[in-house]
Amino acid sequence: PHSEEDWRRIANGFYQRWNFPQCVGAIDGKHVLLQAPFNSESKFFNYKKSFSIILLALVDADYCFTFIDVGAQGRMNDAGVFACTTLYRKMIRRELLLPPNEPLPGRHKSVPYIFVGDDAFPLSSSLLKPYSGNHAKGSIERIFNYRLCRARRIVENVFGILASVFRVFRTPMLIQPEKAAMVCMTCALLHNFLRRSNTSRQIYSPNGSFDYEEDGHLKPGTWRQETSNSSLTPLSKTPRKPSQEAKDIRKEFAEYFITNGAVEWQDYVN
Repeated sequence: PHSEEDWRRIANGFYQRWNFPQCVGAIDGKHVLLQAPFNSESKFFNYKKSFSIILLALVDADYCFTFIDVGAQGRMNDAGVFACTTLYRKMIRRELLLPPNEPLPGRHKSVPYIFVGDDAFPLSSSLLKPYSGNHAKGSIERIFNYRLCRARRIVENVFGILASVFRVFRTPMLIQPEKAAMVCMTCALLHNFLRRSNTSRQIYSPNGSFDYEEDGHLKPGTWRQETSNSSLTPLSKTPRKPSQEAKDIRKEFAEYFITNGAVEWQDYVN
């Protein structure tokens, strides 16, 4: 996205399709397995005792990539990779041209436009993650986690489709990290082209490919049946202490989801 209006269009997609306001992307990372690179020592050796590079991606509400960072050494975790990306540096410097802070629908406290991620990422004023631990059914924390999961699941589905269609992701790549990074980037570009082309969209990702909801209940997409041998694996999770500002922003979203932004099925499906 190159303008405030671009980001607003993405946020509108998350609000209309996933009932999550002021969200400008779902972020996640995966290990892309490799054969042992030449003279790599332990640089690409990950926590699962295999060699890999990391593919970090931001996606929009329509299952398309908006940002890719690929090639980081497999020994790093999601948060470490994220902190080294252009996206993160521009976010810290306020160079992303995100819309200014504003209240959530029907609320009064201004909050920023945010990204959503899983437990591997640090909670910050620009990135929301779930509350850790188990929470009682109907509690504010559990409802927030459910609502965030609905929006964040998009990036999980994108990685799933990528692995089910581009079979280079089924086994460790027998090429060096630099070329493997080029393969990943090419597949991401092809994914966007196939998703955005009217002639290929339904062929590439027909109805039922992605996870969907029926009467408030999650139905798994067909990609989950086709990627049992995928070489895309989750990243390690590193706990970090968030700032009070980040906690307050997450709480404001959580309170919105049980008041003005509540959906009728959230109390009995999570």
